[in-house]
Amino acid sequence: MATISMFYGIIISMMYMDNKQHALPHIHADYQGQSVVLSIPDGDILAGALDSRKLKLVRAWIEIHHEALLADWELAVNGKTIFTIDPLR
Repeated sequence: MATISMFYGIIISMMYMDNKQHALPHIHADYQGQSVVLSIPDGDILAGALDSRKLKLVRAWIEIHHEALLADWELAVNGKTIFTIDPLR
């Protein structure tokens, strides 16, 4: 798993070759022992849970960086190096 961004104590990561369990593009977000998997297209929760305030921040970040996240997803599922994405400011 590669960390692609970090903001407000939230670590955002993407796993290489990770299209088996959740077929659609997604990210992993971790915050103080809480973990959630969110779809990139719509920010829906695929697994796990996250504090509601932090979840809103992550969903806003997904919306802002939607295109870059999809580009990273394509790289990741093909086992290629992914790029970091600017944090939420």
